[in-house]
Amino acid sequence: MDRMNWTEIEFILQGFSEYPRVEKFLFVMCLMMYLVILLGNSTLIILTLLDSRLHTPMYFFLGNLSFLDIWYTSSFIPSMLIHFLSQKKTISFTRCVVQMSVSYTMGSTECVLLAVMAYDRYVAICNPLRYTIIISKALCIQMVALSWGLGFLNSLTETILAIRLPFCGKNVITHFVCEILAFVKLACTDISLNEITIMLGNVIFLFSPLLLICISYIFILSTVLRINSAEGRKKAFSTCSAHLTVVTVFYGTILFMYMKPKSKDSAFNKLIALFYGVVTPMLNPIIYSLRNTEVHGAMRNVVQNHLTQSLFTIKY
Repeated sequence: MDRMNWTEIEFILQGFSEYPRVEKFLFVMCLMMYLVILLGNSTLIILTLLDSRLHTPMYFFLGNLSFLDIWYTSSFIPSMLIHFLSQKKTISFTRCVVQMSVSYTMGSTECVLLAVMAYDRYVAICNPLRYTIIISKALCIQMVALSWGLGFLNSLTETILAIRLPFCGKNVITHFVCEILAFVKLACTDISLNEITIMLGNVIFLFSPLLLICISYIFILSTVLRINSAEGRKKAFSTCSAHLTVVTVFYGTILFMYMKPKSKDSAFNKLIALFYGVVTPMLNPIIYSLRNTEVHGAMRNVVQNHLTQSLFTIKY
């Protein structure tokens, strides 16, 4: 078959098109979850900027995680919502590549950023007296820049290799978004190089950060268990419980997708992918806000200041 030019190529995102009623239900659910993602993560970012008590490394990293989750979900949820209600579920080559590269950048960056946050918790609990010296402002910026830089380079490498592939005929992606592996499998040529680089990328950006996180928490657990008082152990655990919960949800979903037995039920596989793509970013701000007195205090402080300024403006 003849190769097609980029401008001629369109992809059909099959999604849940065989279940129209399910699509309408998912439209409502995903729209509500997307609004929660925008509201929750935006609130955390605003609080970390406005309240001086949250000007700490942990909340600096959390602000980046919230910013990342907004961009990640915004790269595919709006178009996915449109496709849920549309009969025409096509996407151009350029839009598909942009969607794929942005989501891949954010996903890779989040893996590294979670490892950075684990290192921050390790220093805070295992070396608290030197915490402010080790986790300096300069180091925080460098670690965040490294996370974004590595995520971008990984996505750039995979994207360049993917767009060089020739595509022929009808291109149906059995997914609700432009996922890179589904994308390259449509090429009418050998994709061994792409599959190898994707596999290497998964090992480097999924399992290497997970290994570092596990090592950090082994040291944290060892330190906490040596604390004599029950109150001290509880306080130490509480400082890293939110991060540990986020890591468990994030990696638990990924590992389930990769390690579960191969299923012929593609709808089930898509629902698991949807959970990873939508539910996980929605849970992050909820997990970090739940029972977090610093976030609650910052929220009250911001609201009180806003009300005070409003009353002052009305009065004068």
